[in-house]
Amino acid sequence: MIKLLILGPTGAMGKIISKLALNDGDIEVVAACDVSNIGEELGAYVATKDPNKVKINNVNNLQNVIEKTNPDVAVDFTVAKATEKNSETCVKNSIRCIIGTTALSQDFLNKFEKLVKEHNAPAVISPNMATGVNIFFKMASVLANYLSEWDIEIIEAHHHRKIDAPSGTALKTGQLISNTLGSDFSAIAKFGRNKGPNKRLLGAKNEIGIHSIRAGDIVGDHIVLFGGSGERIELKHQAHSRLCFATGAINAIKFIVKAKESKIYSTAEVLGL
Repeated sequence: MIKLLILGPTGAMGKIISKLALNDGDIEVVAACDVSNIGEELGAYVATKDPNKVKINNVNNLQNVIEKTNPDVAVDFTVAKATEKNSETCVKNSIRCIIGTTALSQDFLNKFEKLVKEHNAPAVISPNMATGVNIFFKMASVLANYLSEWDIEIIEAHHHRKIDAPSGTALKTGQLISNTLGSDFSAIAKFGRNKGPNKRLLGAKNEIGIHSIRAGDIVGDHIVLFGGSGERIELKHQAHSRLCFATGAINAIKFIVKAKESKIYSTAEVLGL
């Protein structure tokens, strides 16, 4: 049985992950920590049965909660500021982490990677844990390999509550395409447009456009547009609900407890891609 700590169980993603975890026969939710709904029973909050009647603890008492419950794995889909603080506490206690939070700083990622090795606590960090999106990543790279002279634009759309833009998924797509083309994504990425591309430097090796839409309750749409002379190809993924991300998180939890190497894994590795 995997002993699980859920960070941020009252959030949109945390609530779905909590319900799936409580109903999974391989997982025992031993603790949940948040900044709201303190003292409320987790099962009652997510409308499912919980024989252990785990209560939501104050995340400011995270170290004490860890010492009392001794979790194997922590899962965190909150916000960058909270994740960077709380996941560091977890890994220092040799807890394996599943992190789906986006907009994490590079300084944090560098530090966290060292802590993972130091405390023998492998982790999964991914901007998107949905199976379909990770197939989307792979296919975008495959297409880019054949269409290196075409123009490539990435368009993403999310609900108006999403804080970061562009999405972590869009950024990773651009990075993977750039890696395929042997380009430096940080040098060629063009975020939005107030003018067209440099006509002397056409093609994705020289420029990849990234565009963000924030509207309504869109769960998550991503398009990679490959534009050639007289034709185009559009590769598209649409998330119909957050369930696809939460299911991916559960798969990652079951993967990481068996991981042998102390490193940060990707969802592609979880899925064997």
